Amino acid sequence: MREDAGVSDEVGERTTTPLVDEAMKKAAVCWVSVDGGPAYGLWCLPLDGALLVVTGPGEQSAPGLADADAAEVTLRGDHGGRIVTWPARVTRLRPGSEEWESAAPLVAAKRLNASGPSVDLVARWAAEGCAVNRLSPEGAAVAGADLPADSLAEQPRETTAVRATRKPFRLHRVRRR
Repeated sequence: MREDAGVSDEVGERTTTPLVDEAMKKAAVCWVSVDGGPAYGLWCLPLDGALLVVTGPGEQSAPGLADADAAEVTLRGDHGGRIVTWPARVTRLRPGSEEWESAAPLVAAKRLNASGPSVDLVARWAAEGCAVNRLSPEGAAVAGADLPADSLAEQPRETTAVRATRKPFRLHRVRRR
């Protein structure tokens, strides 16, 4: 048993620190970074000691996550601030597998603003190549005083969603009173 990492590998059984377990149970959003790149905020579903995240066409974007073996996950606490960061093992669930058949419908049922029933959503994920990824804790978590004290705020990333701001159109002259 490795106490320093907060992980037990006895008889194939995995346990994590109580903080990671509790943060995962309450998680609806996680920040995931792949290969030291920028962290992306993703909605997630906690299931069986791991977080499930869907990415791909028509879903949230997380470049590199579907093909990654490892990632870094950050979770927030009840106060909205970061409370724990941990390394994760990334496993992609494949359509038709036993894991897919049990997990994908649960994730689809929790998907907000989905068009149509969850059965159609799962079929679309399989047809369009969306990735359902399992993020399992692996290694030592960073929490408390070990977390960075600064904000780690960055400039907004370039996006196609940005458009130029124009002056408002006025048909007539505005009178002052």
